[in-house]
Amino acid sequence: MIETDAKTHEIKFPCADYPIKVIGDTSVGFKDKVIEIVQKHAEVDLKTLAERQSSNGKYTTIQLHIVATGQEQLYDINSELRATGTVHMVL
Repeated sequence: MIETDAKTHEIKFPCADYPIKVIGDTSVGFKDKVIEIVQKHAEVDLKTLAERQSSNGKYTTIQLHIVATGQEQLYDINSELRATGTVHMVL
């Protein structure tokens, strides 16, 4: 067995350019709902917003950057997004 040095990447808060990627079912208003939820918890830089659909159009990925202030904030964003029922993954 080979031992390697596994470094954990520690996030230093506040983080002014924290990326969030949300993957969910393609539907009318999906992007607006994601933005609405994230803006409840954080300052969002809408200039960084990117939207992409999967090759078959079933899923949509929304990527944006926020000002992250702490772990609890990130947990709250993740929880509320996943509670929509249309979000499958938050990265």
